Amino acid sequence: MKKIITCICVLFMVNASLAQTDQKTPFTFDKKYYEVVDTWVVSQKKATDTTYALSFIYIDEQAGFTENFETKFSVTANGLKKVKSELDNVSLKARLSNNTIDFAVLSPEQIKQLGLPEQPDWLKSYKQNAGTVSYLKNIGFHYNHVGASKLALKPLLKAYEKEPHFNGLEFELSYAYNALKQFKKAITVLEKAIHNNPNNYYFFRELGYAYKNLNRVEDAERIYKKGISISDNDFEKSEMAVNMAQTYFQLRNRTKFDEWAKLTRKYAKEGSRYAQFIDYFESKWDEK
Repeated sequence: MKKIITCICVLFMVNASLAQTDQKTPFTFDKKYYEVVDTWVVSQKKATDTTYALSFIYIDEQAGFTENFETKFSVTANGLKKVKSELDNVSLKARLSNNTIDFAVLSPEQIKQLGLPEQPDWLKSYKQNAGTVSYLKNIGFHYNHVGASKLALKPLLKAYEKEPHFNGLEFELSYAYNALKQFKKAITVLEKAIHNNPNNYYFFRELGYAYKNLNRVEDAERIYKKGISISDNDFEKSEMAVNMAQTYFQLRNRTKFDEWAKLTRKYAKEGSRYAQFIDYFESKWDEK
């Protein structure tokens, strides 16, 4: 019986030597990790290596995007062939981040050559709750978190159809819509969310952002003021305030800009990014 040793690795940086990849590779390394979920993938290798690492990428509902290293293989004249390696006796996982290098996807023929199933058996344990609203919301969160909001929409909308007011779901869906510049759709979700829960300042933050980007300035200001009034989080207050300050900077309305600049400085930490934005806007005020 194979002995399994589990090792969880977090990848922070890419080894610079991987830049010197084998120019004769039969693979195209052009896929981001969030584009190849539930997929067999190949990692880039050094030019001096003779084998490739085979992995399967999935989303751990709690931990996020994960690469499970399966085995190694070589490229032969007759196709791909598995080779014995240290991966055969170790369960090795890596949590993926935006520093992760791009992957190549195996073709159906290559999967067949390596004798692989469509998906590994162990994946079932991570899919036990796949149809639940909680699971779908969490998957959407992970996509949103890495800037892949387009991919977040499918699970979030599926969850929204089942239970629209599930905790955290409306925020994730509206966040995805705003990130994709689908502001009217975000507004529709958020207006219903606020009607159901008028005390969630995150809803007001996202709604104000949607109004701002549709140039509905008065609506954005009204919503941001409400959001600030109910929020107990100074950082969120400073974000809402700086968004309105930026709007009035762009409109060259000095009175309104000063009002929101003062609010930003009230809630932003000294030297913080939002405080620096106000300094920048003021320094550029007289420039056309």
